[in-house]
Amino acid sequence: MVNILLVSHSVEIAKGTKELAEQMKQGDVEIVAVGGTEAGDLGTNPDAIESAVNEIDKSDGLIILADLGSAVMSVNMVLDWLDDEVREKIHLADAPFVEGAVIAAVESGMGNSMEEILSSIESAEIIKKN
Repeated sequence: MVNILLVSHSVEIAKGTKELAEQMKQGDVEIVAVGGTEAGDLGTNPDAIESAVNEIDKSDGLIILADLGSAVMSVNMVLDWLDDEVREKIHLADAPFVEGAVIAAVESGMGNSMEEILSSIESAEIIKKN
C-alpha cells in the first residue's frame, strides 16, 4: 500500500489529521504525522521529517502532504538529502492537507496506485464544498 506522511507546523494539526484519516482508512495504510519544532513550538523540524521518511515503508510509494509553504520547503530540503532510488518512491502532493490525507488514506486502503491517488487528491474538485 501507498503510505502517507503528514507534515504540519502544528503537532496538534498533524495528529488530528492523522486521527481523522485513520478513522477513514481501510487496510494497513501507514500514516505518520510530524508537526512542530523540536521545542514544541509552531514550525517544522527537518530532522523529524527525515526520520519519518527513513522509518516509513516506501515499497509501494510514499505520499507526503504538507500544510503551508515553509513545511513544503522543509520537505523539499529533506528530499534533496535522499538517494535517487529512495526519492523516486516519494511524492510531495500538491493537495489540501486534511482532504488530501483522508482521500489518500481511503484510496490507498482500496489498493489504488500512487498515480491514481495523486490524481484524486491533486484535483481542483477536492476543495469544492458545494
